Amino acid sequence: MFIVCIIKSLVKNYNYKGLTNNIERRLEEHNSGKNKTTKPYRPFKLIHQKEFKTRSKAREYEKFLKSSEGRSLISKTISKN
Repeated sequence: MFIVCIIKSLVKNYNYKGLTNNIERRLEEHNSGKNKTTKPYRPFKLIHQKEFKTRSKAREYEKFLKSSEGRSLISKTISKN
């Protein structure tokens, strides 16, 4: 199973979209500062996740979330949590 997730910074206006096969491990990596891209924005909370059977379908959805249409959807619906 592959998971596309969005994590939201609790201190800055920043959302990270990514792909993983272990959501708990990945969130811990981001919150512990192991990811150079997200380290300055810690801590994070999980605000959205969607599971896929194949990596290719998950990657397709991840790319959508990173597009202007996907970012718009996130700001209008998902990140209101």
